[in-house]
Amino acid sequence: MSLSKVLPEDYGLVVMTGAGSIFVNMWHAMNVANARKKFEVPYPLTYSPVNNGENQFNCIQRSHQNFLENYPPFLMLLFLGGLQYPKISAGMGTVYLVGRIVYALGYNTGDPTKRVAGERIYGFPLLILIGNTLSLGYHLIHEQGFNWPFKN
Repeated sequence: MSLSKVLPEDYGLVVMTGAGSIFVNMWHAMNVANARKKFEVPYPLTYSPVNNGENQFNCIQRSHQNFLENYPPFLMLLFLGGLQYPKISAGMGTVYLVGRIVYALGYNTGDPTKRVAGERIYGFPLLILIGNTLSLGYHLIHEQGFNWPFKN
């Protein structure tokens, strides 16, 4: 059976958005590796010591960690919501990733307040992805004739 018979038309856009997110993660990892060398933060330390006075490494590291903390939910929302709304999910996923890059560029300066511009960009697409996934769940429940508890 061909995947094009199982998956919706344009789902390839969703897959490519998910693949693109891998490059955003790699970019974050390279930023941390370069900052680790620049600020001489040895392994296995996750953060620069507080008495070092260098906050920029910690901001770069935290930016990557924040991306990773939100990465699994993003992928779930992208791939599931994309089953019903592939073009919207791929578009919103792309805007979300651009927002995550803007977030990191601001945060990586060492001034945590500069990450807010990125939050303003990726927040709305995330809500759309949540809505797409909830809509898919609702339609699946409805189509399968789920017998709601306490229904008359």
